[in-house]
Amino acid sequence: MKGNVKKSIVTRIRLAFLGVCLFSIAIVWKVTQVQFNEGARWRALEQERRVVYQPVFATRGNIFASDGRSIMATSLPFYRVAWDPSVVNDALFSQKKDSLALLLSRFFGDRSTQEYLRRLKNAKSGKVRYLRLNSRQINFQEKKELAQWPIFRAGKNKGGVIFEKVDKRFRPFGGLAQRTIGFVNEDKNGAGLEFTFNRHLAGKDGEALFERVPGGNKPIYDGTEVKPQPGFDIKTTLDINLQDVAENALYKSLVDNDAQYGCVILMEVKTGEIRAVANLGKVADGVYREDYNYAIADQGRTEPGSTFKLASMMALFEDNPKLELTDTVNTGNTGMMKIAGAVKTDTHPNGRIPIQKVIEQSSNIGVAKLINDHFSAKPEKYTDYLKTFGLDKPLGFQMAGEARPYIKDPRDRSWSRTSLSTMSIGYELKLAPLQTLAFYNAIANDGVKIEPIIVREIRQADKVLESYEARVLNPKICSESTLLKMQSMLKGVVLNGSARGIRTDGYSIAGKTGTAWKFKNGHYTRMYSTSFCGYFPADEPKYSCIVVIDSPRRGRIYGGTVAAPVFREVADKAMARDAASLRPLLARAPVAKSRVPFVQAGMQDELSLVFTQLGVSHNGVTGTDDWVRTKADAESASLALKPMAVRPGRVPNVQGLTLRDALFLLENRGLRVRSYGTGRVKTQSVTAGTTARRGTTIVLQMEPIGGTPAPVVLPTPEPDPAAEARTPRTAARPSPDTKRAAAAKKTAAGPKKATAAVKSAARPKV
Repeated sequence: MKGNVKKSIVTRIRLAFLGVCLFSIAIVWKVTQVQFNEGARWRALEQERRVVYQPVFATRGNIFASDGRSIMATSLPFYRVAWDPSVVNDALFSQKKDSLALLLSRFFGDRSTQEYLRRLKNAKSGKVRYLRLNSRQINFQEKKELAQWPIFRAGKNKGGVIFEKVDKRFRPFGGLAQRTIGFVNEDKNGAGLEFTFNRHLAGKDGEALFERVPGGNKPIYDGTEVKPQPGFDIKTTLDINLQDVAENALYKSLVDNDAQYGCVILMEVKTGEIRAVANLGKVADGVYREDYNYAIADQGRTEPGSTFKLASMMALFEDNPKLELTDTVNTGNTGMMKIAGAVKTDTHPNGRIPIQKVIEQSSNIGVAKLINDHFSAKPEKYTDYLKTFGLDKPLGFQMAGEARPYIKDPRDRSWSRTSLSTMSIGYELKLAPLQTLAFYNAIANDGVKIEPIIVREIRQADKVLESYEARVLNPKICSESTLLKMQSMLKGVVLNGSARGIRTDGYSIAGKTGTAWKFKNGHYTRMYSTSFCGYFPADEPKYSCIVVIDSPRRGRIYGGTVAAPVFREVADKAMARDAASLRPLLARAPVAKSRVPFVQAGMQDELSLVFTQLGVSHNGVTGTDDWVRTKADAESASLALKPMAVRPGRVPNVQGLTLRDALFLLENRGLRVRSYGTGRVKTQSVTAGTTARRGTTIVLQMEPIGGTPAPVVLPTPEPDPAAEARTPRTAARPSPDTKRAAAAKKTAAGPKKATAAVKSAARPKV
C-alpha cells in the first residue's frame, strides 16, 4: 500500500517537471521568434509610438486700456529646466559634472551638491534621455544665467540642456477690473474678455516633434517643427483711472453698508464706450472681491424697482401726448391705496400732486394709478411700448454672458389682475444693470439708443485688424415732446426729489433712485436692492452711470442714501479730470525737433526692427546684449545703441523703458511693481544695482514722451448742506485702515492716479 502511494507521488512530480520544461521551451522559442523574426516590426512600432507631434502653445495677446499703453493683462515667459545626458561627451561630463552639481545646488537650494551629482551620474550611466532637474519654473534672466553654466553652455545639441517655455498670465494692475478681464481655463471655458475674445488672443499654436522618454517628453528639433503665431492684442474702452475711482467708491459703500454685492457702470453717452465697470461681492465680513459680473450676467438680473418707473411714464406720455407734467393725480392722504386688487404704499402721504412730483418723490401710488387708469383696458399696449423701447431683448453686448431680460406679457399664464400696476413700479420683470443703463443713456443721447461697447480695436502690434463702434439699436426711442418731459423729470429728482442729497453747484445731474424689495423663497422680504441711474452734466450729457448696491444692512435702505452717493463720487472725479484736461497747458520750454524717433531704451532686436522699418540709420551692439540704450544724433539723423547692464540677481536700471519692458525685467526678478502715470519710466524707488530681494516692492514714476507736464491743482467741490444733512458721511464710519483709505482717496482725486497703488491701499489684502 505504501509503495503504491510513493509511486503515485513520483509519477505526478515527473509529470509536473515535464510540463514546466515544455512551458520553458515554449517561452524560449517565442522569445527567439519575437527577437529575430519579428524584431524589426516591433521596434518600428515602438519607435512610432515613442515619437509624436505635440502642440507648441502660442504666446497670448495683450489686453490694453483705452489709452493703448496701460496693459491690463499680458503673458510673461517662464521655463522648466531639463537635461538630456545622452548627447553630452563623456570627457566633458567627467570634467565639469562637479561644477554643474554645485551650481544647481546653490541655485535651486532644494538638494545638496552630492545629491545633484548623484542624479547627474545616475542619469548619465543609465542612458537616461530626459531628466527634469527641478520642478521650479525660472524666468528669462535666470534662463540666460543657466545657459552659461558648465556643460549647459555647449547648447542643447552638445550640452543637453532643455528649456521648456511656459507662458504665465500677469495683470500689472492686480485685481483692477479682474472679472471684466476674465479668464480661460484648461477646458477652454471661462468668462470676461479673455474668454469672449479667446480666438483673437490665443493666437495659433505651432507643432513640434517630441520623444516620449521616462520623466517627460523631450523635444526633437529636426526641422519639421511649425512655429506658433502669437495672439492679437485687444484695446478696450476702459479708462484705468476711472475704473479705479469706480471700484474704490463702490468698495467703501459696500463696507459702510455691509451690503451683499454691488456694481458700477460708467459709459460715454455719445459713443457707448464703457469707461469703467466694477463688480464686488462679499466673501467675508468687510472683504469684497470681483467674484461675478453682476453688471451684465444673470445673477445681477433683478427686479429694478423705481428706476423702471421712467419707462412706465415714457409709455404713458407716448400713448397720451396731451398729458403734461403739471397735470395732477390723487395719491391719497394715508400713504396707502388699493389699486387693481393690490395695495400700493408710499414712504409718506403726498395727496394730490403733479406728475412731475410723482417721479421726483418716487410715488408708487402715483405711477401705479396713472398706468392702471390708462392701460387697464388694454394692458398689451403697455407691454408693446416696453418692447418698442427694446427692454425685452438683450443688447447684443460684446462680452459673453449677457443676461436675457424678462418682461411679462398679458398672454403669459402668470399674468394676473395686479400685474399691470405691479410692473409699472418695477416688479414682476427683470433687467440687468447694463440694460437699464442703456435705456437711460438713450434719454441722455437725445433719444438715440445705442449698444454699449467695451472693446474698440483688435491689433497686431501697431496694425489695426478690426475696429468697433456702437451700433444704433433705435434711432428714436420716443417722440421729442416725451423726451423733453423725461429729461425734466430726471433733473427734478436731483434738484427737488429723492436724490437731492447729491445735488451739486459745480455741474448738474439727472437721474432716478431705485429701491426694490428682494424676492426670496416665494415671497418679498425686508431686504432691499438699491440703485441710482442717471447721467451728467444734465444739460450737455457726457457720461451715463448706474450704481447698484444689493442688500444693505445698516439701516440705510433707499437708493438716494446708499447708491446715489457712489454715483456722486464717481461723477465728481470724472468731471474733475475732464476739467483738468480742458485747461490750457501751462507754458513750457519748446521741445527741440528731431528727425529720429524718441527712444531711450529697449530690447535691441525690437528697436533695430523698428529703426529699419522707419529707415533710421543706427549701429547695432556686438555680443549677446539684449537690452540697449540709445543716443541720438539729430544732425545726422542716426542712433547709436549702447549696451545696458542687466546683471542677474541685481535690480536693473529701468529708466527710459516702457512700462511693459520694465515689468518684464523687474517681475522676472521677483519684485513687485507699482506704477504712477503713463509713458516711460522716469524714476525708480529702488536703486539700480542693489540686490533684488524677492517680494520687494519697487515704485516707478512714469513720464509722457516729451517730458513731464506741470501739475494741475483741482479745486475741491464745496459740500452741499442738504447733501450733508441727508447723506451719511463715509468719514463718520472709518474703515479698519482709515489712513490708507484716506491716502487712496487723496491720490484718486488728482488728474493722474497710481491705479495699482491706490487699489492696494484702499482694500485690505485677502
